[in-house]
Amino acid sequence: MKVTEFYEQSDEPLISFEIIPPKRGKSINGIFEALDQVMPYRPPFIDVTAHAAEAYYEELEDGSVKRHIKRKRPGTIGLCAAIKHRYNVEPVPHVLCKGFTREETEDALIELNYLGIQNVLAIRGDDPGANKPISKSRGINEYAVDLVRQIKRMNKGLYLEQLIDADKTDFCIGVGSYPEKHFEAPNLDWDVQRLKEKVDAGADYIVTQMFFDNKVYFDFVDKCRDAGIKVPIIPGLKIITNYKHLTSLPRFFHLNLPEALSHEISLNPDRAKEIGIEWGIQQCTELLDNGVQGLHFYVMANPSPVITLLDRMKTGLKSRI
Repeated sequence: MKVTEFYEQSDEPLISFEIIPPKRGKSINGIFEALDQVMPYRPPFIDVTAHAAEAYYEELEDGSVKRHIKRKRPGTIGLCAAIKHRYNVEPVPHVLCKGFTREETEDALIELNYLGIQNVLAIRGDDPGANKPISKSRGINEYAVDLVRQIKRMNKGLYLEQLIDADKTDFCIGVGSYPEKHFEAPNLDWDVQRLKEKVDAGADYIVTQMFFDNKVYFDFVDKCRDAGIKVPIIPGLKIITNYKHLTSLPRFFHLNLPEALSHEISLNPDRAKEIGIEWGIQQCTELLDNGVQGLHFYVMANPSPVITLLDRMKTGLKSRI
């Protein structure tokens, strides 16, 4: 079932989650343990992140430096298949531009199609720094809008190679957005226009980057609607759990933390997790009171804080818990 169909058919707020594959060499059992904890909240879909090969450097005994290229977290497709068939929950694999050729992307989409996976999230992805050489006969999707176009073409039966009587795929395409604007965008209006290009190219729904000020989300949705973007815009949420998040989240995700939140955690660093959960409860309550159709939580490999939040929100989410 498609993400958009869940939203069209549900008269209750939907609760979904995003997880990260295990590191290379680690068992899938840890992911299953995390997923077992969130299943009581009946998520209609689970996002699974994807990761291209990364460059990292090793200093050798002679003082020289050796460059390595490795995918530290492979297995997105396999994990999605496991989720679908173990839990009967729709997986949403992330499909990246960075680090993958269009040919590799087409192959991955064919595999997903064979597995009966109907939903994908098309994103540009971070620069892995691997500088993968691309032959002249192959190409890349430079931006997420290019990736959306490729997936949409496959939905029409159009592949990179001209194939006779090729079967159509039927992917529901999600894309990401930045309610505080992408860090490379000159301004938010410009960023919203780039988002509209992705929707016009065929994106069916939008998931936002994490935010901690609901006014940012509400204003962003208003801007999108004014720009003619009509697809669902799902709020992405994360729970602050430690003092280091005050600097790491803005640095890695280019977002702002409300002064009241950062001030309280600064005064009480040992209570950072409790403060983060209470802040998240206030956020979720206000979002639901204002009619959002669903909440999407970035749990990665640790669902515990979100579970605590949801358990305390039994009244606000009575129909879902």
